[in-house]
Amino acid sequence: MGDNFSDFEDDVFDGVDEAQLLELEKPSTAKRQADDASQSSKRQKTAHPTSPSSRSQNPDHLALVERLLSEKFGYSSFRHEQEGAIKSILAGKNTLVVFPTGAGKSLCYQIPAIAFPLLDEAEGTRDAANGGVTIVVSPLIALMKDQVDALQKRGIAADSIDSTKSWDELQLIYTRLRRSELRILYCAPERLNNEGFLETVKGIPGGIRLLAVDEAHCISEWGHSFRPDYLKVARFVDEIKAERVICLTATATPKVAEDVCKAFSISPSCVFQTSPYRPNLQLYAKNIEVPPASVIKVFLGETEKSEDDVRFEEMFRFLRSHSGPTLVYVALQQQAETHAKILKKKGFNAAAFHAGMKTEDKQRIQDDFMASRIQIVCATIAFGMGIDKANIRNIIHWDLSNSIEEYSQQIGRAGRDGLTSHCMFYLAPNAFYMREVFARGDTPSRQSLASLISDIFVQGAGQPAGSVIQVSHYKQTNDFDIRQNPLGIIYATLELHFGLIRAITPEYSAYKFEATKTYFPTLKNDSSPEGKAVFSSATKKIKWFTIDVNDAARSAGGGLKRNDIVRKLNQLNERGHIKLQTSGIEHRYLILKELPQTKDEISSVVDKLYADLQNREKDALARSSEVMALITGRKCFARALAEHFGMGLPGGKESCGHCTFCMTRTPLKTPVRPRYAATAATIQEVLKATDLRDDPRFLARVAFGIRSPRVTKLKLEKSPAFRSLAHYDFEVCACACSVG
Repeated sequence: MGDNFSDFEDDVFDGVDEAQLLELEKPSTAKRQADDASQSSKRQKTAHPTSPSSRSQNPDHLALVERLLSEKFGYSSFRHEQEGAIKSILAGKNTLVVFPTGAGKSLCYQIPAIAFPLLDEAEGTRDAANGGVTIVVSPLIALMKDQVDALQKRGIAADSIDSTKSWDELQLIYTRLRRSELRILYCAPERLNNEGFLETVKGIPGGIRLLAVDEAHCISEWGHSFRPDYLKVARFVDEIKAERVICLTATATPKVAEDVCKAFSISPSCVFQTSPYRPNLQLYAKNIEVPPASVIKVFLGETEKSEDDVRFEEMFRFLRSHSGPTLVYVALQQQAETHAKILKKKGFNAAAFHAGMKTEDKQRIQDDFMASRIQIVCATIAFGMGIDKANIRNIIHWDLSNSIEEYSQQIGRAGRDGLTSHCMFYLAPNAFYMREVFARGDTPSRQSLASLISDIFVQGAGQPAGSVIQVSHYKQTNDFDIRQNPLGIIYATLELHFGLIRAITPEYSAYKFEATKTYFPTLKNDSSPEGKAVFSSATKKIKWFTIDVNDAARSAGGGLKRNDIVRKLNQLNERGHIKLQTSGIEHRYLILKELPQTKDEISSVVDKLYADLQNREKDALARSSEVMALITGRKCFARALAEHFGMGLPGGKESCGHCTFCMTRTPLKTPVRPRYAATAATIQEVLKATDLRDDPRFLARVAFGIRSPRVTKLKLEKSPAFRSLAHYDFEVCACACSVG
């Protein structure tokens, strides 16, 4: 990424008619202004001159923020709701920011992060050694890398802790944290589960000034990409005693925004929202219609065109008439590979990108796309969220999007330089099948769920409230044929809705380290109980020392706990005395009340959990149907998109004037996929392919073409039964398999 400011995320609306966007008033804006005026009056009477709540009212502080905007980021003024959000943060309030993809969310935490130590100095409240840090929780390494690179080029002390960092790089980061030299630190939500990281953060001089939660919609159970790990972010805020929180998202419906506000105690007056409407984006959609069978073609032995053949022809035509950097979004990793190869054969400069690729290959593709050495990337949803490329000209949706939120997020990656960009959406007869595969695959059978719940409750049998159970999610996934995401949701539901358990910090089952040349001199002279315990308990095998942290704590006596040993190991690692490695993560849960043990009690829990999972499945299918309804509806695409997020078009306009519906005034046809009724003969074919009879839903998933841990283990994806009933109704298949 170059030094040019146009490469930075916040230049998304350069060249766009900003007046159009600013005409749109959020319904609660007047109320927020009244609330702010009331709160301002109270603060002027009661706030200490140097308290956080007085800062947003100090003209000198606002002047400092505007100076940072100009000097560090090259802008003469704030845009949209950025200034209001920054004022809210400087006033010490938890805040929610809902801006479209690329509309400048990052400035809302970056400017406060670099303003804090300057305000401290001006007020004389803290010295430089206790400046604290801003932590940004982000799910994407690519986004972290882009943001950190951009900030460092602007002279801002920022870094990230992620899996790509070397041991030496991590030591430097830890040292800078101890010295209060970092202003911004990025990490993934999973990092918050790391015992060592939690202890390190608690010891940062000056504490956590601000916690920024990116992709905050993942907190909501009813969001389009709910992630149970995000539920722990709010608890992490309490554990590290963060001074304030800012949540950021591009895709919050009113319900999701309400959930985020509840999780972080954000008042309505601290919600800042901008319309998702982008006047430079041309939103297109096209039906893919397969020619009917031809008697002459059949007689002559000619191969008829398939659905994909027609779709490829349409895409070739589109790409030849719309040049420039392009993202082609597909549903499967295999599709990304295949489509890139086909495009290359047709003379297009294309490459594939998906989560299954090696890290170095993904980084190379990303770098080449950023540098325009590659023009087209065929990708799953794994690509794009961390890409800060201003001149993406085209977005192509090969398959039906998972949700309107996902669609909005992906088209938002185009035209960040303000120039006209084109977004094409293909609607094919098989469009809904892939989405159904994903939704059905996340719902385990009732038998699998019952076995899992029994396993959890057996481990907690007879244990009183306050006890801890420890489980391996990896093992449970394979033992009970439940994917990782729904497994996490099941545990979250046991916590949130049943109040039976509470997730606490996971532990690593294995600790090992390589000693550096300073290890022995340091530990021999370390008289602390923790140092003595590590030195006496660690045993060397060839190159590595291994240590059982629980045994080390017990053998030391004197009231040492596991965390004391973990803290010591991390301290030795941070200071370069050892090179620490951890593995075998074990999830831990605190028992809140006696776990159900009788058959009826367990059955009641299973019934409620299964009903919840079925509702989630229906919700996932409904979200895909919403996308279909938007594309095939009798309404401007841009208007329908804005209304989904509880807003409208600027100035109360009825239409954008340049989407497919506005240009044709004719709605697209809803594609119809052939559906067949399962017969006894077709079910018998499935039963012949496998001797499994214990789980009708599992058999139906095999026949429908849905992979799962058990399917992979038994290699059933290679069976003739796999996907043999893909054109049949899934629910009917499940019922038929139970009868069969």
